[in-house]
Amino acid sequence: MATVVAMHVIAGRFKGTPLASAPSGTRPTTDRTKEAIFSHLEAWNMVEDSRVLDLFAGTGALGVEALSRGAASLVCVDSSPAAIAAVNDVARRIRARMRSTDRADIHAVRSPVERYLRSAVSERFDVVFIDPPYDYPTAHCEELLATLADHRMLPPEGIIVLERSTRSVMPRDDDRWNLVDRRTYGETAVLYYEITGDDGTVGNDGLIANGGLAEHGETTEHA
Repeated sequence: MATVVAMHVIAGRFKGTPLASAPSGTRPTTDRTKEAIFSHLEAWNMVEDSRVLDLFAGTGALGVEALSRGAASLVCVDSSPAAIAAVNDVARRIRARMRSTDRADIHAVRSPVERYLRSAVSERFDVVFIDPPYDYPTAHCEELLATLADHRMLPPEGIIVLERSTRSVMPRDDDRWNLVDRRTYGETAVLYYEITGDDGTVGNDGLIANGGLAEHGETTEHA
């Protein structure tokens, strides 16, 4: 089955670049939710020059949007051959549009995300997107958070963005990670986490004090 172009990059240097929908039934993040996510991330100064990891990347919509808005590098991970083909396709389109002064590295990795994280514990990222299928077990989400936290794959000021169905059980609280914010858009819950430092501190208190992050706890918006 051929891929079908259905969505596009909505802002930044690669605005308008089409994204291909993976034929396997990948559930892409809607433009409305994507715009809301990046509104938060850019307000918190999390995107510019960041190192981005997109787990369960699908078409790469979130990671590529970050790259378009100024991220320095992107790694997209998915176990689906069709999804990786879609990411490689948009990577070719982006490279064709890049200027000589652009800095935008993009790599697609075909692997189960759990296996990738185990093999990449020495890698470091500033922003991590986790957008698993809605039926992905909550316990497995917690294991992903634990791997990222235990191996310090993000700095304390980094951000993990987790998408879940509003019907799903959300990850439990843990000393290793801190829920910074939660937003709801229709059937999608978006949770923002930071990794707790070795001394138990978190890295984004300054942003909270300056009004960048809403609060520790839950804030809900309905679409």
